[in-house]
Amino acid sequence: MPERSPGIDAMISKTPGRRGAALAKLRKIVHEADPGITEEVKWRRPSNPLGAAVWEHDGIVCIGIVLKERVRLSFAAGASLPDPHKLFNAQLEGKSRAIDVHEGDKIDETALKALVRSAVRRNLDKVRKAKTARG
Repeated sequence: MPERSPGIDAMISKTPGRRGAALAKLRKIVHEADPGITEEVKWRRPSNPLGAAVWEHDGIVCIGIVLKERVRLSFAAGASLPDPHKLFNAQLEGKSRAIDVHEGDKIDETALKALVRSAVRRNLDKVRKAKTARG
């Protein structure tokens, strides 16, 4: 079992109901997609004291954010990732893409795992290219 961040545990427990459950489910899917992924809470501020759940593998893979009516899973480099199942439904402009999970939404776990793995591969390729360029 991957090491769990106490900060993300707190985010889930302090967000009762469907949004907390959605964040817990997204967390589980992300870890199943890549057992080597790490997690931590970043970007705490007065307007968002819980911060954001950040999953990384040689760079940020995705970010979980609890919003008022939904939970958002954001991929910073989402525009460069294949999305054959059309999971991205938010932040469709620019480099990032996101998946907003609303009450009653069913998560396509297989497609989401493939998207997470694609983001990890992108990070690993980027690290590999940087090492090659350095010689």
